[in-house]
Amino acid sequence: MNDLRPLFLLDPGIHFLNHGSFGARPRPVFEAYQRWQRELEQQPVAFLGRRWFELLPEVRRSLSAYVNCPTEDLVLVPNATYGVNVVARSLALQPGDEILTTSHEYGACDRTWRFMARRTGATYVRQPISLPVAEPAEIVEQLWAGVTPRTRLIFLSHITSPTALQMPVADICARAREAGILTLVDGAHAPGQIPLDLQAIGADFYTGNCHKWLMAPPGAGFLYARPERQALLEPLVVSWGWESEWETGWTPFEERFSWFGTDDPAAFLAVPDAIAFQEAYAWDEVRARCHRLACQAHEQLGELTGLPPLYPLSFFAQMFAVALPPEVDPALQARLLAEDAVEVPVTRWDGQALLRVSVQGYNDEADIAALLAGVARILGENRQR
Repeated sequence: MNDLRPLFLLDPGIHFLNHGSFGARPRPVFEAYQRWQRELEQQPVAFLGRRWFELLPEVRRSLSAYVNCPTEDLVLVPNATYGVNVVARSLALQPGDEILTTSHEYGACDRTWRFMARRTGATYVRQPISLPVAEPAEIVEQLWAGVTPRTRLIFLSHITSPTALQMPVADICARAREAGILTLVDGAHAPGQIPLDLQAIGADFYTGNCHKWLMAPPGAGFLYARPERQALLEPLVVSWGWESEWETGWTPFEERFSWFGTDDPAAFLAVPDAIAFQEAYAWDEVRARCHRLACQAHEQLGELTGLPPLYPLSFFAQMFAVALPPEVDPALQARLLAEDAVEVPVTRWDGQALLRVSVQGYNDEADIAALLAGVARILGENRQR
């Protein structure tokens, strides 16, 4: 049995291979989350009115060290979609401006940019990045084919949601900087799944989730901005931090994003506990084990489907996608859950059905075996029709 599985609250009767959607928290992190909530309830005025402003800098220090950026360049937001909205609504887009993205982006963020394009007269350009792909340079060149003199910002995921493709974001950001184009990276799936170095990536803006692969509670994310770009950003909720009367020593960027109104900050406060949990359990080794298991599953699923891989093994860490044959049962996802107790998503991308598999520290060979058995049986039934 996997030694880490008992540390999670997941239903033991389910083979949970969908960590990428909403994550899952270890018991110690969940217990820390609840401790913060209980402390808040014991004295709400003291906690929210005074203690929160003492605790907030420590959360940001812990998280900024984890992603390698100065603490004053990182603020807390509920999730990566929220962070994308902050940037999208802050930029003074004009008619004719172009926001360049890829054909692999998360639907909620596509909707954000389409909304802003309709409101401002800007154009949201979805540049096709075709699969299969063999080299990172291919992605860079495919994306760059969409750059024009009107490109104001390049927006892309670090690890894509529908296709689980790890993008060469550092190369793209470097090229964009040379061309004078702003960059925003959606890092929803990156923190905790891969080592993250925001200084090395070089994006103007980077937003990430802590509730997925870092395994903090839902409601904890971050937004990073390079110092020279911070004045561009405005909070979605204007509150006390906008014209701050506090003597905190924080920068205007930090103050503007320090308070959104009364809320439960326990998810943010549990982020250092999530980081400490991974340190205590040698998470680099856990990630390496998960990658090996994911690579095995990737190869075996390819043998079952008979279809070529979408990308080499080096293009993913703990989450990957494989193409499914055209005759696949549309109810594959529902059947795997109902008949095999396997929770795994079937996504659609570019007209192609994909099976997206997440392998986290609580997963083991038994989970992959259950997935393979279910997929083999259902594909066999489809081919006999």
